[in-house]
Amino acid sequence: DSTDYKGYSSTIPIARFMDAILEPGKVINWNGKSVKLPPLKMCVFAGTNPFHRHQQINRIIEGWRKLETVIAIDNQWTSTCRFADIVLPATTQFERNDLDQFGNHSNRGIIAMKQVVSPQFEARNDFDIFRDLCRRFNREAAFTEGLDEMGWLKRIWQEGSQQGKGRGIHLPTFEVFWNQQEYIEFDHPQMFVRHQAFREDPDLEPLGTPSGLIEIYSKTIADMQYDDCQGHPMWFEKIERSHGGPGSQRWPLHLQSVHPDFRLHSQLCESETLRQQYTVGGKEPVFINPQDASARGIRNGDIVRVFNARGQVLAGAVVSDRYAPGVARIHEGAWYDPDKGGDINALCKYGNPNVLTLDIGTSQLAQATSAHTTLVEIEKYTGPMDNVTAFNGPVEMVAQCEYVPASQGNPHD
Repeated sequence: DSTDYKGYSSTIPIARFMDAILEPGKVINWNGKSVKLPPLKMCVFAGTNPFHRHQQINRIIEGWRKLETVIAIDNQWTSTCRFADIVLPATTQFERNDLDQFGNHSNRGIIAMKQVVSPQFEARNDFDIFRDLCRRFNREAAFTEGLDEMGWLKRIWQEGSQQGKGRGIHLPTFEVFWNQQEYIEFDHPQMFVRHQAFREDPDLEPLGTPSGLIEIYSKTIADMQYDDCQGHPMWFEKIERSHGGPGSQRWPLHLQSVHPDFRLHSQLCESETLRQQYTVGGKEPVFINPQDASARGIRNGDIVRVFNARGQVLAGAVVSDRYAPGVARIHEGAWYDPDKGGDINALCKYGNPNVLTLDIGTSQLAQATSAHTTLVEIEKYTGPMDNVTAFNGPVEMVAQCEYVPASQGNPHD
């Protein structure tokens, strides 16, 4: 109902949310339409962690200073929670009821995720948090549609059952599933093959493209007349590129930030047991070719500084010929741990590669992230070695500005 946002777009590409904070009113192209970025005053992050997933973290810190309020809703003390004004603790999957599937892309079955313990301490279900927020804006009825947690699970089940009938899948009633069966594993007479139905009968099982086929050339995209995405695969010079490309004279190493194998993105990075399996000197590892390491006086196990004009992080060197000369790698998902919280260009003591990545859109079509266009330099680190504090958890504030680490318990007990 506010007039503050009239004339602005109500939907924006998520990867451009920092542009909205820093450059409100900016007009960008996105998937064939023009978008006017709205002025953002408050951000609420539920189950997401922009200080992990978004690029150019120092730019995020710059934007945070412009926001009036930042609220984080989470069950982990993430970097986003540390930078929030208000943190609302959310329940884990053990403290609420839910439905889930298993089998990844094959969708082998459905399981009842039943609550096993009551919400701990002050944690609340996301549904309850948003219901109460909507109540304060007179939108509770529109949000809940008259249903509680179990009511929504039952509706989702009934709607899915109805859709399943058209595919020859017959499910029991929600009550039978929830109270008796608790999980269903579907019959799979053959191995899952992606796009199998399309391959066997492309006329009856078309893809979701305008032609229904795999399109190497897209007339839809070509008609948008974007100079950076012209309807067919082609190579464009990057804003920065290693091995002789733009910026490589100053920043000669191409930094990869691929998915890790010891965690899921940033999830489980807080596990000390897992970190003991892969960290180097208590830091996220950076993999570097022997030729590049030798030229910089870096040995296996050294703590190094990885840096560029956008930021700096510490990491533990792993020297390996599995990586090409001129290429380094830090896995994405490392928790951000600045030595001076809130300072732009603070040194990340643990090794989050998104301190170094570039926050620009991939193209006017997608406006997605450009995390793999990153140049850096690496040097042996000789400065002070502060302890990593990203995984310590919050401190509890008590009377007269005293504070007690949460791990030491509640002083009022």
